[in-house]
Amino acid sequence: MHNQAEWQGITSIKAHQYRCAYCNASVASAKGWTTNLPTQTWLCVCPLCLRPTFFDSERQTPATKMGEQVKGLPPDVAALYDEARRCTGAGAYTSAVLSCRKILMHVAVEQGAAENLKFAEYVDHLQATGYVPPNGKAWVDQIRKKGNEATHEIVMMSEREASDVLGFLQYLLKFVYEFPSMVPNK
Repeated sequence: MHNQAEWQGITSIKAHQYRCAYCNASVASAKGWTTNLPTQTWLCVCPLCLRPTFFDSERQTPATKMGEQVKGLPPDVAALYDEARRCTGAGAYTSAVLSCRKILMHVAVEQGAAENLKFAEYVDHLQATGYVPPNGKAWVDQIRKKGNEATHEIVMMSEREASDVLGFLQYLLKFVYEFPSMVPNK
């Protein structure tokens, strides 16, 4: 832990509760700095990881990323999933949806699909080989539809759309990778 280190000039401030974007802990901090600007701004220090987070009346910087960590992912899928989550924290919702669409391709190839197929063929492969859970076809279809909109149309994805797509993908990844990785090998 970093408990040995201390910030210089830190003061007591009004306590602020937030989710730390660095360590992902839900914390309350009463240590940091405030400004004398007309708009309320402050900087809190996370009591667990000791990293600073800036707040103003509109946002937290760095923002927390959407979704949960998924265990058991292959390196490429893990890197892309983390990239999609980081995009949401940066407010890059269209990029997050595009990354989620790309992850479906990687998962299909990881699960035996040939490379260089059409996108629809990757989705068909996942469904045909049982990697889409019962009642999960609508999840995958939503990832596909929103991903196609972000890819082929002149539209921006909203925070809600990115949250939905990332949430559906998260549960698909748990079904395909995390849950099977929890079963002990014989």
